Amino acid sequence: MRDEFFYTRYFEEQVIRKRPYLRKAWCEAIVRAPIRWERQKDGRYRFWGSVVDLDGRYLRVVVLKDCQTIHNAFPDRGFVP
Repeated sequence: MRDEFFYTRYFEEQVIRKRPYLRKAWCEAIVRAPIRWERQKDGRYRFWGSVVDLDGRYLRVVVLKDCQTIHNAFPDRGFVP
């Protein structure tokens, strides 16, 4: 798995602004060791993981095709492990 991660402009300008409680470290940890992942039709990937600091809720992290650039992240209320 990747050692270094990058972030899209969308993530930096929109995601963090809308969800200031998010931490990049959580996103990176989930991409490194997801409980589940899948490839989207557009070539991006979705990764899910539980975040203790969010009361164990599941966070979905979307990365670009390179699996190194984080594009989006949000609590996924509908996720069932």
